[in-house]
Amino acid sequence: MLLEADLHTHTVASGHAYSTLKEMAEAAEKRGLKMIAVTDHGPLMPGGPHEYHFGNMVVLPRKIGNVEILRGVEANILDTDGTLDLPAGLLEQLDIVLAGFHSGTGFDGRSQEDYTRAVLAAIANPRVHIIVHPGNPEFPINIERLVQAAAAGHKALEINNNSFHVSRPGSLPRCQLLAKLASQYKVWVALNSDAHVFTAVGNYARAWQVARSAGIIEEQILNLTANRVKEYLGWHRRSLQYSQEEKALSGRTSQPHANVV
Repeated sequence: MLLEADLHTHTVASGHAYSTLKEMAEAAEKRGLKMIAVTDHGPLMPGGPHEYHFGNMVVLPRKIGNVEILRGVEANILDTDGTLDLPAGLLEQLDIVLAGFHSGTGFDGRSQEDYTRAVLAAIANPRVHIIVHPGNPEFPINIERLVQAAAAGHKALEINNNSFHVSRPGSLPRCQLLAKLASQYKVWVALNSDAHVFTAVGNYARAWQVARSAGIIEEQILNLTANRVKEYLGWHRRSLQYSQEEKALSGRTSQPHANVV
């Protein structure tokens, strides 16, 4: 299956990736992709970019060749409140926000309950669009509770191709469970490369095998088409805007009124 979008890629800005954005986009076009999201690691990742990097992403072109560029981040979940390592104002400037756990960011060695509470809080954040590599056994979570939360919030869960090759050893059984439950609950799924070098862009073969074996259907695959991605992000953007307007209106109507004598 040819997917049109890869929603999880890294450039040299991440500190441990090895290709420029131009190289990533050119490789994506050669593989037949129409869209990539550049999602470098958040600032608390060892070697990660400063906050300024994300604030300055407005300078990036919207297209390189025939490939659309989404400006994003792979933010780090930092605590049981689901705190991320970018402020809300910066997150709102980005097109797409991924969130996940990473070692070395101050949230290592916690219990399954702590990690589950953290990821459920993150997925409830209206600025978060995709929870990445949730099958990582280093950060054990209650996968069924996560899938149920994703279904309720219309959020996407990632099956990360890199988890089966280079990173996060032991992820396969938990990713298979995630895929099975995602199929059962009809949750959005993103099949991503997590490419850290241009040769890996658009490589999701193992992730697709896991998804297909679990019964995930094409209608659930978020990045099947670029238009589907744009519709999904647009829906969440409008939902956030509506929520903010409702909150502002509620704040105005609840203001105390002066007594008229």
